[in-house]
Amino acid sequence: MAGPTSASTTIVLRLEIDKEKATFGNIATAIGEAGGDIVAVDVNRPGRTTTVRDITVNVMDSQQSKAIERVLNDMDGVQVLQVSDQTFLLHLGGKIEVTPKIAIKTRDDLSRVYTPGVARVCTAIHEQPSRAHSLTIKRNTIAVVSDGSAVLGLGNIGPLAAMPVMEGKAMLFKQLAGVDAFPICLDTQDTEEIIRTIKLIAPAFGGINLEDISSPRCFEIEERLTQELDIPVFHDDQHGTAVVLLAGLYNAVKVVRKRLEDCKVVLCGVGAAGIACTKILLAAGVRNIIGVDRDGALVRGKSYAHGAWTWYAEHTNPNGEAGSLSDVIDGADIFIGVSGPGALKPGDVKRMAPDPIVFAMANPTPEISPEEAEGYVRVMATGRSDYPNQINNVLCFPGLFRGVLNCRASRVTERMKLAAAQAIASVVTSEELNEHYIIPSVFNQSVADRVKDAVMAAAIEDGVARRRPR
Repeated sequence: MAGPTSASTTIVLRLEIDKEKATFGNIATAIGEAGGDIVAVDVNRPGRTTTVRDITVNVMDSQQSKAIERVLNDMDGVQVLQVSDQTFLLHLGGKIEVTPKIAIKTRDDLSRVYTPGVARVCTAIHEQPSRAHSLTIKRNTIAVVSDGSAVLGLGNIGPLAAMPVMEGKAMLFKQLAGVDAFPICLDTQDTEEIIRTIKLIAPAFGGINLEDISSPRCFEIEERLTQELDIPVFHDDQHGTAVVLLAGLYNAVKVVRKRLEDCKVVLCGVGAAGIACTKILLAAGVRNIIGVDRDGALVRGKSYAHGAWTWYAEHTNPNGEAGSLSDVIDGADIFIGVSGPGALKPGDVKRMAPDPIVFAMANPTPEISPEEAEGYVRVMATGRSDYPNQINNVLCFPGLFRGVLNCRASRVTERMKLAAAQAIASVVTSEELNEHYIIPSVFNQSVADRVKDAVMAAAIEDGVARRRPR
């Protein structure tokens, strides 16, 4: 996820230096005058007339890093070949790897893991395909699939540039829930090609996590795959956001002593996440939801460009309120933002009902900053890690997939999502609950376990579990 720059970081400058035109002393002075603090110097490649050196420098922020780079590039005889910071260095060679669970040390080991012993296992699966869930990595592996068309905060950057995000997601799956996840970025943005490709690779996986696929294509891709595959398909940008949002709201309404079902909710940004948030709120019993997009509130009876918006208009806004966000926010108990920076103004918050709840989740810049809303809002949440009450999908997807893999669920149902939201909310005890703590930390070790157990129980209740774990 995109976020604010760290207050201090270390960069590595790779410089090609012409020995006749520049000295290291001059370079060190220039770096110091630009605010950098040199902590290490390494010779990368010596030469007769030029040398390549790696200079490690402490800087305060990315702007200072850029200033140092400009100063050095302006020096005669110095060329900046590369600038790396701690984040870039962490990504060298990728962030994940595949390792065997056992070591092959003898011929006997080899004969069991490969030929000829493996033939018996292959035959057993051929005779009974369901054995693949217990005899292959399908038991504990999911695919994180993207086309790079809607990467958070970056937009349509394509499959290659999306890979670091998918690798990071795979790390979270493993660390938080023990799920093996593999990043797969597809070099196509054609809906039918994406569906066909995922179906073709599905035998290796126990579930599919769709990620960063633009709206409205993501709706059809998920719907079709859910219908045509016998493993769960979950578009995290939609449903992970919705689950964690609902978890936060369950606790926020406790703080303000309101019933969620009685609240007037205004949602800004009727895209993939906005529609999923609305659907889970409807499933949770909320009756008065108004969705607002660029052209104003969605109202039934109007003509819309896509079926998803038509569905939205027909199932929300029971009182037919029309106009802009500022028009319909009057008297609202809850604002949900999944749009862009600055969409909500302090004046809008003033017109909300007493003790307003604002979830401004646009990332990295929310619809309204906590500083702007201070004094007007009772409970505030954002998508940022540097403010209280972060609405972060990582609270949902590791535990949810751990649960569906454990019970071999065929799909993810609405009851399973509601159960996940309730499980996340339950981690915050009544003694801990307050305006600034309505949602647990992403590092809370008990979240994934509670979500896992709740999801499995709901899957069994809905009849989509093909295994009952002990």
